[in-house]
Amino acid sequence: MTHAGGTIAAEHQTVAELGEFGLITALSGWLPPDPRTLVGIGDDAAVLAAPDGRVVASTDFLLEGRHFRRDWSSGTDVGHKAAARSLIDIAAMGAVPTGVLVALAAPPDLPVSWVRDLTEGLAAECARAGAAVVGGDTARAGSVLLAVTGLGDLAGRAPVLRSGAAPGDLVAVTGPLGHSAAGLALLDAVHTASPPHPPAWAGSLAAAHRRPQPPYDAGPQAADLGATAMIDISDGLLADLGHIASASGVLIDLSSDRLSPDAELQAAARLLHPSSSRTARGSKPGPSHALAWVLTGGEDHALAATFPPAVALPPRWKVIGTAREGRGVVVDGQPWSGSAGWDHFRAVLDPPHFASLRAVLAAGGRPPWYPRTSLRSGQC
Repeated sequence: MTHAGGTIAAEHQTVAELGEFGLITALSGWLPPDPRTLVGIGDDAAVLAAPDGRVVASTDFLLEGRHFRRDWSSGTDVGHKAAARSLIDIAAMGAVPTGVLVALAAPPDLPVSWVRDLTEGLAAECARAGAAVVGGDTARAGSVLLAVTGLGDLAGRAPVLRSGAAPGDLVAVTGPLGHSAAGLALLDAVHTASPPHPPAWAGSLAAAHRRPQPPYDAGPQAADLGATAMIDISDGLLADLGHIASASGVLIDLSSDRLSPDAELQAAARLLHPSSSRTARGSKPGPSHALAWVLTGGEDHALAATFPPAVALPPRWKVIGTAREGRGVVVDGQPWSGSAGWDHFRAVLDPPHFASLRAVLAAGGRPPWYPRTSLRSGQC
């Protein structure tokens, strides 16, 4: 592959062999130009046009071993996910994403081809959101780490905060819920064992974890509709709506009937938790694990927002509850008995979802949706 300056970076070359400045030159050559970037990669800082006069900014980490694994995510997958995590935060403010700054730390033996794939994923996800990669930094580390700063423009809108919900507001979501958590459970289960005949739907759930597809345009849409508060679902629906409830001083009451897990989640729950997927009489599958993915899974990067009750919502926005006087988040009027979602420092992730995964799967080859990659080499 050729990068700016004419130097050839071989497919097998590592970042140590290419060098820091050779890598930066290569990165600038792999990224498409953006007309809003007045000064791009190559100077001390980027200069972007800001038509609104205000800039919306948000930063997210993506750590190998914590947010992704190179033995089940390609470099392209990681690029998409890294950009998505920051860009949806911009949309959740009611803003239009415009750019990202990407700081990459990597081990010296990381293949340049993996970084190229990462860059392609970043650029493709930015393009899906209407944004661009405008700059960043590189450093050496023992594993791959990305810090992505998303930038956006409010286009004359007031920002939609977490603190504006009021009693009587409707609570609505757009985008999938629980798919990333179910995909993570499936990927975790097949790391050492797999079902002998994996169902086709498992691939879409695994893809939802590796490469989420946030509804970027729904953020500005919600702002234009009069949303009073908004947040993206990164740590779990209950946990993230808890932030709105706390900031707004309201109680959010969700309806489990309006959060019924779809067929894929129900099937994944039956596959991974066969012992608990039937009633005592063995008659019907139980929804508990699938519903828990919906309520607490996180990393789907859907959007949740509150709206005045008189607002006519488009079909993409599904009403799942209401805000009323009080504090906190309840389901069907009752507190949720399990963990509400993810907390980085408490490492809250409901253990029952993962404790018996490998035990219930028969040994065998990896399913076709599980990437055959090497964690040690990082090749994808």
